[in-house]
Amino acid sequence: MARRSRRRRSPEMQQFMTDVMRDEGYQVDPQRQQDVKYEVAKSLGVPLKPGDNRDLTTEQAGKVGGAIGGSMVREMVRMAQESLSKQ
Repeated sequence: MARRSRRRRSPEMQQFMTDVMRDEGYQVDPQRQQDVKYEVAKSLGVPLKPGDNRDLTTEQAGKVGGAIGGSMVREMVRMAQESLSKQ
């Protein structure tokens, strides 16, 4: 199986993710932002763990990613609407 490369987020994107997830009520350590996914998974009842997660279903993995990504998208839409209303 091919190795997945890790994409680096810009400092601005990292800060945005940290702020959004904190606003959602999650504890986020800026030095270990990726750990928030385990907290999200736990709150959703998904047995996500470091390392191999082949035993997760697509639905379980989607719940975790959707909770994180959905929160970020909602905030970006809110920011865009606010920006447009100021014009």
